[in-house]
Amino acid sequence: MSRDDFPSPLPLADSSQVVVGETVLAMGNPYGLDWTLTTGVVSALGRVIESTQDGKYIAEAIQTDTAINPGNSGGPLLNMDGQVIGITSQIISESGSSSGLGFAISSNTIERIVPEIIENGYYLHAWLGIETLDLTDYSIAILEEAGMDVSMDSGVLVIGIESGSPAQEAGITSGNQRLQFGPYIIPLGGDLITAINNVQVTSKQDLMVYLETETSIGDKINLTIIRDGRTQEVEITLSSQPSSSR
Repeated sequence: MSRDDFPSPLPLADSSQVVVGETVLAMGNPYGLDWTLTTGVVSALGRVIESTQDGKYIAEAIQTDTAINPGNSGGPLLNMDGQVIGITSQIISESGSSSGLGFAISSNTIERIVPEIIENGYYLHAWLGIETLDLTDYSIAILEEAGMDVSMDSGVLVIGIESGSPAQEAGITSGNQRLQFGPYIIPLGGDLITAINNVQVTSKQDLMVYLETETSIGDKINLTIIRDGRTQEVEITLSSQPSSSR
């Protein structure tokens, strides 16, 4: 079979134009049943799902009630014009079969990432190089009981910094006092991140989603941090994650 005998690639839609309630089609091989087509609607937009492999967050995911089962992953989610609005990725199900909660990576995300994968075999994410703890009512109570003065009710506490990372080079600090937090040992006294480029950060998810969707390698960002009770801005130049850490 020559290249000319292959069908043309399916066109990508602009996923920013997708609307809730729109009819969509999923193609795939659920449970090994080739050439299966299911239909449903877009249930929600802008969902954030966690990667099952590396713990990173994928933003701008499309939620659909279209039946998606094992074997659908990697297949296209199509609009009624035959355009790809997403690639089916995950489901939420206690039984392992479709329960009407499926997610697809948006076509705009695909358009940003796939060309680099094709060219290089991988996609390099902008990297900050920190480990954090979300401030919640529970974690704040534990931290204050240990003697830490927590002046905010949201944000992320820096509890670890990777050697040679952009965060380390910019002078971001983690704590030196140790606290037993469930099964973990948490360093206290580190910087508290409350915003990135003036966008509020209330959780690790907020921070990672912003880095993934709004920044690229080499970009300069401003972190708003609280250190020793004082608010300050720190400029950081993002780099790519070292290959040994990917």
